[in-house]
Amino acid sequence: MKLSLTIARLCAFAALTTGAFCASNLFAQSVEPEKAVALPEGFADDLAPNAVQDQRVRQYLYAKRIVAVSETGVKNPEFLLKPVLGQTSTSIMGDEDQACVLSKGGHILLDFGCEIHGSFRVEARDLKPSKNSVGRTVRLRIRFGESVDEANSTVGEKGAVNEHSTRDQIITVPWLGAVECGESAFRFVRIDLVDDDAKIIFDSARAIFIYRDVPRLGQFKCSDERLNKVWDVSARTMLLTMQQYVFEGAKRDRLVWYGDFTPQTMTALRVYGDSKVLRDTLGYYARETWPLPKWMNGMPNYSLWWLITIGDLYRHTGDPELVKEQWDYVKGLVQQLLPYIDENGKAGFPSPFLDWPTADKPDALNSGTHAMFALGFDRVAEMAEVVGDKETEKLARATAAKVRSYKPSNVGNKQAAALLELADIQKDGESNVDVVAKGGPKGFSTFYGYYMLEALSKGGKDQVALDVARDYWGAMIERGATTFWEDFDLDWLENAGRIDEATPEGMESLHGDRGAYCYIGLRHSLCHGWASGPAAWISAHVMGVTPLEPGFKKAQVKPFLGDLDWFEGAVPTPYGQIKVSCKKNADGKVETKIDAPKEIEIVR
Repeated sequence: MKLSLTIARLCAFAALTTGAFCASNLFAQSVEPEKAVALPEGFADDLAPNAVQDQRVRQYLYAKRIVAVSETGVKNPEFLLKPVLGQTSTSIMGDEDQACVLSKGGHILLDFGCEIHGSFRVEARDLKPSKNSVGRTVRLRIRFGESVDEANSTVGEKGAVNEHSTRDQIITVPWLGAVECGESAFRFVRIDLVDDDAKIIFDSARAIFIYRDVPRLGQFKCSDERLNKVWDVSARTMLLTMQQYVFEGAKRDRLVWYGDFTPQTMTALRVYGDSKVLRDTLGYYARETWPLPKWMNGMPNYSLWWLITIGDLYRHTGDPELVKEQWDYVKGLVQQLLPYIDENGKAGFPSPFLDWPTADKPDALNSGTHAMFALGFDRVAEMAEVVGDKETEKLARATAAKVRSYKPSNVGNKQAAALLELADIQKDGESNVDVVAKGGPKGFSTFYGYYMLEALSKGGKDQVALDVARDYWGAMIERGATTFWEDFDLDWLENAGRIDEATPEGMESLHGDRGAYCYIGLRHSLCHGWASGPAAWISAHVMGVTPLEPGFKKAQVKPFLGDLDWFEGAVPTPYGQIKVSCKKNADGKVETKIDAPKEIEIVR
């Protein structure tokens, strides 16, 4: 087992460096949750039956800067920025001149440089316990923050919570010992001494970065540094949500939500390629936790999203076994969906849901949901062809056509218009793409922003989409974001500070005083996978690489340079990377170079 995992890792690295996948890694394996790899000799017989492997890795990180310290009670905070031996020595344990010391009234706020997912570890070189201590220990209050304001907050203040991950807690640190706390997503950690009559001499206070060690097989660089950052932050956001399964948010909710999962899947495929965690989240976990007749996450729209996503995963991997694994479930879901389509082709649910900004807009909800039925049955037809189920294929194609015969209005709503555009449903009146394009990023959301970008490109407005990616997602980066947020509105920037600084007096907190619906204030997640969509959009519409046949056996390469001077990048496929570069020459002509594996037929 160890050998096979090593080979798989080497194959992934070879794909990154040479553009070729090992044949044995052509399709990622979808299996039940991780079993243990070989345990150490002397332990295996007793422990193996109860062992489960964690496929993530751990790395220690030192803080990059001290954001703030209290006026009193802190000595030598800069020592927390320096690497240590990793093992306390009794020869130096009482030396306060060569260590950070926290005493009465002391607190320190650390910045680790960018948002990470993981834990926090405190190691004590020496300490003076409080009279109230249990044994020779000191109590510290640890507060994680995705923003400086969150790290400085108390639970209940401006929406600050301890939901899903405990970000405000008191830990007990032993003499000559260490304590770890977390997991959560954070960039900032504040340390407060709880008892005034205590003291602690730190050996270290380090973050533990916990993540899946998967290479970026997808790449993108261009002449616009702002767009480069949008790509990079999208990719980073996605990786932090790829934990035991694919969480929708690294701090909150740390759960699998199948509506959120669709843009996450597209970004993961375009940046990190096919992976076991994607397949297990869509397959094993979905079937085990939401067996029919339950809807995914208890929400019928999310069952439609699951159907669309499993179809998209097949389009990108071309793996027939993926479809065969899910086919009984897909057929059952089809029968569960059919009663929600009336004789006129109108499709919908009694209580539909798209996203929170449309939650109080029933006409938009109904129109968007109707479009999702068409998209879902398209995917069913494609998958039915793979397994040779002619009856279901015929039913799915007829149902998709019937749904398209009914043409609801987009009601001037960007979410509804985007889905109707993607489903090829257009009612007379203002076009879907014109609705999405109106006002540029006005009315965008980080979740449905992905579908809006896709709809703009489908409607021939690639430059509008390029501008929106810069202006909307780029605005978060300008205010200190190193991952993308659960929600965002450009209007939030007025009289608001940055997330990497304490909010100045007279201004409002961009994290604590903003937000809407279920993500108000500091509860708001600043690392949400559904916001990573720009990377997938750039891959498909700026680099212009899309599969024309499942698994990229045939692929279209149709770059869009727009107002860029040049770009270069790579898109992962089951056969290796398709590499594309594009530049404007001095004579104004555009030069494009394509390098693809020999197994792929390229259509320009």
